Amino acid sequence: MSGLVGQGVARVDGRAKVTGAARYAADHEVPGVLHGSLVMSTIARGEVLEIDSRAALAHPGVVAVYTHADMPRLKLPDFPFNRRFIPLQDTRVLHHGQPVAYVVAQTLEQAQEAANLVKVRYRAEDPVARMADVLDEAFLPEKFRGRPNEFTRGDAAAALEQAAVRIDQTYSSPMQHHNPIEPHTTTAVWEDGTLILYESTQGVVLARNVVAAAFDKPQGSVRVISPYLGGGFGAKAPTYPHTLLTAAAAQLSGRPVKLVLSRAQMYTSNGHRAEYRHHLRLGATRQGALTAIVSTSTAQVTRIDENIYNGSDSTLRLYACPNVHVRQLGVRLDLPTSSYMRSPETTAHFGLETAMDELSYELGIDPVELRIRNHTEVDQQETETVRRYADKRLLECYRGAAEAFGWARRNPKPGTTRDGDEYVGWGMATETHTHNVIPSQVHLAIGPDGRATLRTATQEIGTGTYTVLTQIVAEGLGMPLDHVTTLLGDTAYPDASLSAGSSTMPSVAAPAADAALRARNAVIALAVADPRSPLHGVPAEEVVTRDGRLFARGDRDRRDTYRDVMTRHGSSVEVNGSKENTAGHSFGAVFLEVRIQPRLGRLRVTRVVTAHDLGRVLNRRTARGQVIGGVTWGIGFALMEHTMVDPNTARVVNPNLSTYLVPVCADAPSVEALFVDRREPDAELAGIRGFGETPGTGVPAAIGNAIYHAIGRRLRDVPFTQDKLL
Repeated sequence: MSGLVGQGVARVDGRAKVTGAARYAADHEVPGVLHGSLVMSTIARGEVLEIDSRAALAHPGVVAVYTHADMPRLKLPDFPFNRRFIPLQDTRVLHHGQPVAYVVAQTLEQAQEAANLVKVRYRAEDPVARMADVLDEAFLPEKFRGRPNEFTRGDAAAALEQAAVRIDQTYSSPMQHHNPIEPHTTTAVWEDGTLILYESTQGVVLARNVVAAAFDKPQGSVRVISPYLGGGFGAKAPTYPHTLLTAAAAQLSGRPVKLVLSRAQMYTSNGHRAEYRHHLRLGATRQGALTAIVSTSTAQVTRIDENIYNGSDSTLRLYACPNVHVRQLGVRLDLPTSSYMRSPETTAHFGLETAMDELSYELGIDPVELRIRNHTEVDQQETETVRRYADKRLLECYRGAAEAFGWARRNPKPGTTRDGDEYVGWGMATETHTHNVIPSQVHLAIGPDGRATLRTATQEIGTGTYTVLTQIVAEGLGMPLDHVTTLLGDTAYPDASLSAGSSTMPSVAAPAADAALRARNAVIALAVADPRSPLHGVPAEEVVTRDGRLFARGDRDRRDTYRDVMTRHGSSVEVNGSKENTAGHSFGAVFLEVRIQPRLGRLRVTRVVTAHDLGRVLNRRTARGQVIGGVTWGIGFALMEHTMVDPNTARVVNPNLSTYLVPVCADAPSVEALFVDRREPDAELAGIRGFGETPGTGVPAAIGNAIYHAIGRRLRDVPFTQDKLL
């Protein structure tokens, strides 16, 4: 069936999910499984002096209580995203809520109750939990994954001093947590020296490699299975200590062990978006051309690592500017290690897009026009060679979204647009995000029944990977969609991409298309060589495939089917697919409307229009779903999300969804999603872009810009809560 790629095909796994047939990590039933529960530290800095587990061991059903004295010594693998510390290896305590003991029991309830009975005596030190208290101790960390934390182009200081117009402001965002619906979970099973993990992860291959290295095992002796994921958002990209500890507990006990973290434990066990301050200075001409960008950001790091996960990519690359100086500083706090959180550049991008709006008002230039005047087709970070963006169509996004939104009707004067007792504000921002590429392979088999099965060890994290890969293979083979089965999330399949950094589709789509082409050609070769086939003797290049049938191009009466060809052949056709892609960027623009009730400070985002340049659209329905998710995520970032920490104890005080607020259906506005769908003849699947993290990158700034347009108050610190509006 031709033309499947790009259609808004319904999710092929949708029925399994709504009927409960989809098996998530904790759903796998393992005979003889024990249940684990973690004992978490009640101090944030110091060491464990004594652990009294006698009452816990006497509790019914308890099998063991493992501490630093019992756990095997695990290695710290040097992999991307890897933690720099594994608990229960020594007596150190580095943050509140760190595991200090691991209880194993016959039932979950027994394990949880016994964990409450474990008594721990500490030597405590006073923690540092508030970044504002130690900003004078900020430092420039070493490179992270080969990326420097300082970048210079031209002479930004001199250009800023000479600029006709300057913006000099500080923007901030608090610590935020991912909160996927599915909690982190691991079930570990040892069988004859082989470890099987049923794991909630965004990367089965990375998890396998980390666990194998930690236990000093060959990678082939570890299998990780994760066919479905109930949300991750970056929280499940790294392999966290709880996974290693569960595997160790299963090894020590000689029984399978299952651990499901509680919601509160997820606030200290699985990373977060670090607290962030961004001092940004812009210089420009009176005509609006940027002449200088000086950016200094400061993010929370820990005592033992200094990774800056909130990059400044858009500050470096998005707008044409000859003079740029970016520094990314860290401040050491006694808090858990941060990590990537969906669209990690949003923290810096929020400041940039707010500052651009402030500059537009200072100059009296429309915010869209200001961005158009500073548009660039050249990658601004490349200083030695000029590298142009491939098919960048951000200008089309500005114009298309502005027209659909009705931006031309906007009265630019703040505080002048009202509807009844509400102030109405319109704001916009550019959206952009990098996408990575990870070498990936797939295996495709066409069985004797003429149906196809694709296997690859990437993941379905909720974005539609099963569906889009099925579309690609069905189109490439010329088969009906329901004749193709896609299997994911198992390291028994060929190695494939981590689902992070918007890398899944750019990494796996082209190998899937390559495998489909190889398999199609192999079946055609069987048909034209078989005297029993109506296509016998037809040149292979003259055979077309559609709807599961094979036709001679000039004679439709000469036809065969995949099923008949494969039945006569009597065995499967199996091929592997791999094809390289290149990393890059996706771009877009978001326009939105807010309404503010001045007496109560109530704010609603009521209408959103987006336009995105994501290369070729693979599935319009799942792409639109990504836009809706990104917009909702951006609303949470801007208006609600805030992890609060007690400054005296360094304890997270709102580790639950009743006090850590996220958007619900009532907060979701109408969203119109437009796409610049690249369909030139050379737009092969090898050139597609990752898209998932792009929607939402501009939403927080667009909301703040709309607030300023509505009431004339400039807010630079998220979340924009009611007290800041009143």
